[in-house]
Amino acid sequence: MTRQTLIENYPHRIGGHCGSAAMRDLLHWQGLDWGEPPNEGLVFTLGGSLGLSYLLSSDLFPPLYLVGRDSDFEVNLPHLLGAQVQVLTTDDPREGWSWISQEIDAGRPALIWGDIAELPYLRVRLQMSRHDIVVIGYDEAERIAFVVDNDRAEVQEVPFEALARARSSMSFPQPTRHTTYRIAWPDVLPDLAQVAATAFRQSAANMRHPTPPGIADLTTAVSGTEGLAAVAQLAADVRTWSHLPADELEILLLSLNAFIEKAGTGGGLFRKLLADGCADVARLTGDLATEDLSVVARRCAQTWTEAGRAGIEDEVDAHTRLERVASTVSLLPTLELQLAEALESASRSLAAA
Repeated sequence: MTRQTLIENYPHRIGGHCGSAAMRDLLHWQGLDWGEPPNEGLVFTLGGSLGLSYLLSSDLFPPLYLVGRDSDFEVNLPHLLGAQVQVLTTDDPREGWSWISQEIDAGRPALIWGDIAELPYLRVRLQMSRHDIVVIGYDEAERIAFVVDNDRAEVQEVPFEALARARSSMSFPQPTRHTTYRIAWPDVLPDLAQVAATAFRQSAANMRHPTPPGIADLTTAVSGTEGLAAVAQLAADVRTWSHLPADELEILLLSLNAFIEKAGTGGGLFRKLLADGCADVARLTGDLATEDLSVVARRCAQTWTEAGRAGIEDEVDAHTRLERVASTVSLLPTLELQLAEALESASRSLAAA
């Protein structure tokens, strides 16, 4: 018997980051909020997953990797909101598909990973295995799945075969292994101030005392680390790029901007999403320390953005651009430390309220 099913009226919008946009949509669909549907920035912020991983490795192309979140957002956020999460993985494609179809048949959207290079609607060559998408239906006769993605406004029709390839990728940063998140959401959300206090404390800890492994495997890196040490390492490394051949320097400068602004970060290496979310928390709770945190996060985000853009300025030679990048990146260790301190201060303020 041919089966076709689709979750109607799924509330999807384009977003800046695959994970927080997917979770925003899922919360809207579930009808969970604090008096108003949460924006993407608030969803990212309440995941407590701000972080930083940096590495240089000749095993990668491009050889630079930079990410501003930790590896556990998709679990952290539901847990902090009182949900239960099962992370299902398998190397059996039939079992992997059964998890999706079971969720859809039960009337629930399925949050999964897919390699961006294997998703035909994205039309990219770069492989990246940890991309969150949500399946909201399927058609067995046409052998297509209906997918929503933060990078596209419309529902996408993805052939089963392409989805299976995206779900079985072995590319960077880790095998997708048909990863599926089965989430049992609560009926109501916990107190916003207490959730934010915990999330802020967790994000500060990610920066001060990162617990490996993060998203990236640093064991094969020529240079790389996590947390506050990562931004200090990046600032030191950028100063050495002046000795590189012109073509290698161009790749690094282009890559730096891409990872800060383009690679699903929401702008400013996730710090803009944090600033937006903190502004929402401050508005909804009236907490002044969180309002100050939003200002610090926005300043940090803007500096990351300026560093990325300096590397791709038109009509400026590569070494001049590098000098501007290095000058801007040199400000970031202090700004990131101030951000960690502001997260801790806002956490204490909200917890005491």
